[in-house]
Amino acid sequence: MVPKTASAAERTLDRRLVLTAALAGLSASACGAQRPARALAVPVTASPAPPTPPPNPLEKSLLVGFCGAPGSKALGRMTGDLAAASRELRQQIRSFPAGRPITPVVELIATTVHRSPGEDGMYRSRCGEETVRDYLDAARALNGLLLLNIQPGRADFLPEVQAYERWLTEPDVGVALDPEWAVEPGVIPGRKFGRTTGDELDGVARYLGGLAEAHRLPAKVMVYHQVASSVVRDEQLLHAHPGVSPVKVVDGIGSATAKKATWKTLMTTKPAHVRAGFKLFFDEDTRRDAALMTPAEVMALSPVPAYVVYE
Repeated sequence: MVPKTASAAERTLDRRLVLTAALAGLSASACGAQRPARALAVPVTASPAPPTPPPNPLEKSLLVGFCGAPGSKALGRMTGDLAAASRELRQQIRSFPAGRPITPVVELIATTVHRSPGEDGMYRSRCGEETVRDYLDAARALNGLLLLNIQPGRADFLPEVQAYERWLTEPDVGVALDPEWAVEPGVIPGRKFGRTTGDELDGVARYLGGLAEAHRLPAKVMVYHQVASSVVRDEQLLHAHPGVSPVKVVDGIGSATAKKATWKTLMTTKPAHVRAGFKLFFDEDTRRDAALMTPAEVMALSPVPAYVVYE
């Protein structure tokens, strides 16, 4: 839950340190290799044409997704054999209450945080275009959406998002910002929580809205994850923008009781125009014989989540 004491904060961050160690072990993977960051080139071959999406995917359906990246199961189920992971996602979707259309989501950790600085000192690396294409193909095979997850290290969010502009001009690609991995100069990721501000999120939203207008795209889904109150500050500075559909995903870890407490705390600062989202952890949430929250329990939260993502 949201840390209220030093010991609780340490326990929450301990889990994140484990994840950081896993991220650091990605040096041989398609997303983990540390190399100079640069804008992605236009692929030689394009992915299959996307299905015609609704004007705003969140207006008509619930989003349910898996996250992941090549080379590390610690980052989520959407790794390795993407076809097999997609079948597992379809099965998970079937466990949700009937009556509301569901759009599958593939959340690729595209910019990956590291504990070493890399050549540019930014403590992160970006996926190659082949990886993004593979994950987009998987999302399209599901008739779903691809979200590019950004763990920026010491970089700013906007340039990291802009590096994927070629992909963001596609109608079925959005972003998921992960500010607990956005650290200040002098901080090594994993040593303490990173953070962002509503103003920085607003800059990304303005950029995405501009892309949607310029390219006549459906509203861009812009997720931002939050694990603790300190991770997003001055949230009211995130304003509504045409062509952008923001979602705040609560990343609390633990039992259902702990996760609901985190949800209640973090929902108090959510701007009215931002939809709510919820994250579940197959492993971390079920330690000490705790039961993973069921889809029915998740959908009983208030406000009702618009996006449910599993790691």
